[in-house]
Amino acid sequence: MTLPVPNLDDRRFQDLVDEAKRMVQQRCPEWTDHNVSDPGVTLIETFAWMTDQLVYRLNRVPDRLYVKFLELIDVRLFPPTPARTPLTFWLAAPTELAQRIPVNTKAATIRTETEKAIVFSAVDDLDLVPCSLASIATQAAGSDERVDRTEGLERGGKFAAFGTVPKPDDSLVIGLSDAVPRCAIRLRMRCTIEGVGVDPKDPPLVWEAWDGEVWHPCEVEGDNTGGLNRDGDVVLHVGREHAAALIDGRRGGWLRARVVSAAAGQPSYTASPQIHAIGAATIGGTVDGVNAEIVTEEVLGISDGTSGQRFPVRHAPVLAGVGDPVLECSSDEGWEPWTEVQDFASSGPDDAVFVLDAAAGEVQLGPAVRQPDGSIRSYGRVPAKGEQLRIRSYATGGGRGGNVSRGAISVLKSSIPYVARVENRQAARGGVDGEDLENAKQRGPILLRTRARAVTAEDFEQLSREAAPEVARVRCLPAGEGLEAGSVRILVVPAAAEDRGRLRFEQLIPGEETLRAIASRLEESRLVGTRVLVEPPLYQGVTIVARLRSRPRASVARVEAAALDALFHHLNPINGGPDGHGWPFGRPVQAGEIFSILQAVPDVELVQDVRIFGADPTTGERGQATQRLDVAPNSLVFSYEHQVRVESA
Repeated sequence: MTLPVPNLDDRRFQDLVDEAKRMVQQRCPEWTDHNVSDPGVTLIETFAWMTDQLVYRLNRVPDRLYVKFLELIDVRLFPPTPARTPLTFWLAAPTELAQRIPVNTKAATIRTETEKAIVFSAVDDLDLVPCSLASIATQAAGSDERVDRTEGLERGGKFAAFGTVPKPDDSLVIGLSDAVPRCAIRLRMRCTIEGVGVDPKDPPLVWEAWDGEVWHPCEVEGDNTGGLNRDGDVVLHVGREHAAALIDGRRGGWLRARVVSAAAGQPSYTASPQIHAIGAATIGGTVDGVNAEIVTEEVLGISDGTSGQRFPVRHAPVLAGVGDPVLECSSDEGWEPWTEVQDFASSGPDDAVFVLDAAAGEVQLGPAVRQPDGSIRSYGRVPAKGEQLRIRSYATGGGRGGNVSRGAISVLKSSIPYVARVENRQAARGGVDGEDLENAKQRGPILLRTRARAVTAEDFEQLSREAAPEVARVRCLPAGEGLEAGSVRILVVPAAAEDRGRLRFEQLIPGEETLRAIASRLEESRLVGTRVLVEPPLYQGVTIVARLRSRPRASVARVEAAALDALFHHLNPINGGPDGHGWPFGRPVQAGEIFSILQAVPDVELVQDVRIFGADPTTGERGQATQRLDVAPNSLVFSYEHQVRVESA
């Protein structure tokens, strides 16, 4: 592994000469001849040359030794992590043939004059399975019996989807010709409802898919039937759990529409929708996408039969979190897989293991070390001379730039028959740039102190970042009193894409996979008896209502937009706060600070009034106006919405 060496003094010969001449002008003004023919200038150039040689050697002493010490204790730079988002591929029209979106299919954002296209790749194959309606039934709440409606519907009849007065858990059960995991299904329905129905924009109805044991919720892309009120289409995104199963002796892929209890203020069904006809078709599918290029079966080189060999990959760095790179070595039986390890300390001469320096993009094989008795021990198997080595697959790319907003990915880079377009229905998140040398230098003393054990709050935070480098912030706090006494709470803030400082609340909730990775790492390192809780922080929504006066002839609209941008950037849990590293945990929001932020906005002549309102980020409910909004120690400020009124001078 090689860490970049810093440059302590970047001055060169000409810089030293120019600096000496400036000092001559300040301290000896009577010396006016600074031409190269002057003997004094010749002396300056001579000493500048000697100093340049000293600087050259100086740059190779203290920090270089520090970097070499970091290498000695095996400090490696963290590689970038890629952003992830589901990619939805839409067919131009339903087809009777199964379509496959192959792994590594690429989609990208739109390229502009100032920004390059950001490319995402599908991480596995996606099969778009064609389907049709096979059967349909109804099921009353609390009953295990289903009434088959298939034959009557085929004869052109109609039936009630639910009971005469629909109750919670009344269901309309739809059987498809086959299971459609990860597919987008269009249900084309002819239906009517008699009497007073539900709110067509928010019906008390959920769609679910059966996996053979339990029902899983489906995401509804669009429902222009208004909750089965009128003719239209319902587009469902079926989860990967969907599987073919037998229900009442019929095999199929099963979906259902289930009535749920209406929320407060939400109208419920007073009459059952009448179903006249239903058709089903596959119109698309969703696969996980990653901001990376996936390289497969790359040949690294040929073994020379010695220990400690190193093989660079062609595309560095190797990204973390996109599968585990597997080294393969040729043999008479084919390609033999080798296992990646963190170090060779516990490896023997017969262990097929390797170490990957992800940031440098280098594969390292086990060394041979002379023992005190004079024997040689190999820490890892040595490939025979002439054997070929390759990496089965790895990913490269990544970084913070991949945290694009929802709908930003719209360009299909790979040509696939029958596929018309692609989109990301969620914002990409998790992209983090690779670690720099300065941060690695700070980790060195921490690594020596912690020895991979979590004792102090700093230990917990450092180990959490190692387990999930894709997160933006980690904070360790005491969990509380009573039953939680002696526990620690790890608060995790994920990296998220911003639009001029604006964030949606769902972007600030870390994924379950990230939380599990951190919890698993800390479980290995915690002290016996310490209980670790890994969770997102509590988010305190904030709404600022302000009244400003602009300077004469300034654009009111431009001032208003700039003021809103300043508020969203400052009251930001990831990049806001006084130092730009995220709003501090537990820091209150005070009107005086908001005054200063708004007063610094260009073309603002006077900040006339500022009011602070607490807001619930889930419901949007606003609290009372205040001049100071206190925040709990385990809470972060989140900009819910701000209102700025600008008056022209």
